[in-house]
Amino acid sequence: MKTSKKVIYSLILAVITLAFLFLLESNKAKYGMAYTVLTKGIILAVVAVSMNLVTGFTGLFSLGQAGFMAIGAYVTAIFLIPMNSIEEVYYMSGVSPSILALKSWLETTPSWFQAMLPYIALIAGGLVAALFAALIGIPVLRLKSDYLAIATLGFSEIIRAIISSPQMDTITNGSYGLKKIQGFSSLIQVFLIAAVCIAFMILLIRSTYGRAFKAIREDEIAAEAMGINLFKHKSMSFIIGSFFAAVSGGMLAMFMRSIDAKTFTVSLTYDILLIVVIGGIGSVTGSILSSILVTVCKEWWLRFFDNPLYIGNFQVPLFRTGFRMVIFSVVLLLVVLFYQRGLMGRNEFSWDRLAKSINKLRSKSSSKGGSKIA
Repeated sequence: MKTSKKVIYSLILAVITLAFLFLLESNKAKYGMAYTVLTKGIILAVVAVSMNLVTGFTGLFSLGQAGFMAIGAYVTAIFLIPMNSIEEVYYMSGVSPSILALKSWLETTPSWFQAMLPYIALIAGGLVAALFAALIGIPVLRLKSDYLAIATLGFSEIIRAIISSPQMDTITNGSYGLKKIQGFSSLIQVFLIAAVCIAFMILLIRSTYGRAFKAIREDEIAAEAMGINLFKHKSMSFIIGSFFAAVSGGMLAMFMRSIDAKTFTVSLTYDILLIVVIGGIGSVTGSILSSILVTVCKEWWLRFFDNPLYIGNFQVPLFRTGFRMVIFSVVLLLVVLFYQRGLMGRNEFSWDRLAKSINKLRSKSSSKGGSKIA
């Protein structure tokens, strides 16, 4: 397919996507469930791609995403709680003087700076998480496979324990969490932030650094023999992945408007890993597609099974609260059985591949039609 056609098709797809988002935004009351589920799916797409960058493209089995998301969420929340609500949020143990000083300074900044504050808060959360990733990466990235997974999982739980500890009450509000967080202005804002984050990671994967990541994934010894600095590139992948996981955590805090340590349990990391595996380990497109599909199925479409079902006076058994997750597990099992490498494998979406698939379907349908006439 010619490049000009690809550009035209991509522009048409972008226009259709934006039109759909505008439709949801203008009819938020009518399509409230779709609005909420799609927002969450877009946010999870960012952290899924960041995990795929580390696990799928570099071969580092890291399970610390929930911890980095927690760091990003709390830093972002502290920035975005309004000054007039700060005492109300920290009503139990009071607020740290350093946070009060930060909020007071933010009140004096120009209006353009305050308009950019959500983006600054997300970047600040990402930078703090990246700093933690750089520090723990020094000892942890020398480990491999399961040992790396256990170490990063332990880090995630340590972060969650520290956040909820009484000693952090004046900063994180301990087990009470943070509330009254400034939210997104629109679904378009969520989409644009996620698009910028994912586009950056795609550009990184396609760069020389990305090729080095893939070489490390395939064979560390061969990669090192070719002159690739293993620790440098592993650290780069781990830090960048942690940065965007934290940005996703900040976006989740803005979406939920309130957070606590229970939001970032180990199960959140497993959900993200599930999205990556279902989409395809080593596929950015797969992670994006899977995050939307898994969120929509889990939070919306399958809720039908949580409600009692009657046929006349007969109540169909099993249709009760919790049965939705049973059906969800069965669906996942079927996907894994028929798509053992995920929905996309290591492939990415391309107009050429789509055109080939359409041509194959056409040729099959025409051959079936010809055989019936014969």
